[in-house]
Amino acid sequence: MASLYRDIPLNSDAARAWATLRDSRNIARVFAGVLTDARVDGDLRTVTFANGNVVQERIVTVDDERMRVAYTVCGPNFEHYAASMQIVVDEVDEATGRCRLVWVCDFLPEERRALVEPLMDAGSAAAARNLAL
Repeated sequence: MASLYRDIPLNSDAARAWATLRDSRNIARVFAGVLTDARVDGDLRTVTFANGNVVQERIVTVDDERMRVAYTVCGPNFEHYAASMQIVVDEVDEATGRCRLVWVCDFLPEERRALVEPLMDAGSAAAARNLAL
């Protein structure tokens, strides 16, 4: 199983970043440049990537207390795909009003790493840009 972990510093207030991230309809805005569209129907989110690929995701949980969203990718490209995004505030960052986005992704087969990792890196850069104050 491949596990990817990204810890992304955000120049943003945690409450503001969480308010944006927690709403599934905002995901194309958060990841603008990587995603071009997102449609939500209940707990299913359909996202369109800039390269034209369309992926359906199921939102597993939106946890306001922990500022965490968990989701899975549906479809034939993965045997397993579970991911979460969490807004984290360190004590030091409370004074500055900054926070971090921690993004964890676990999937099978391992060979999909070559597809997922560049998208995750581009998504990390997009989130840092688009969630900034």
